[in-house]
Amino acid sequence: MALIAQGGPYPYKKDGTVFANRERLLPNRPRGHYREYTVPTPGENDRGARRVIAGRDGELFYTPDHYRTFLMITG
Repeated sequence: MALIAQGGPYPYKKDGTVFANRERLLPNRPRGHYREYTVPTPGENDRGARRVIAGRDGELFYTPDHYRTFLMITG
């Protein structure tokens, strides 16, 4: 969360990239509204399944299972 707030640097190349919301589980917004960030997963050698999705309006969502479910953190 601190890295997102300060704008990086991020440990994974894909952090900060556009999240397209293809699953349509988050509120519908224009493309580019959401960005995704990795939440390290213990025991994983790669990015794992956990992410924080941040919207331009300050809303934050957490997915523990690679976009199958979302929990609102703030918004």
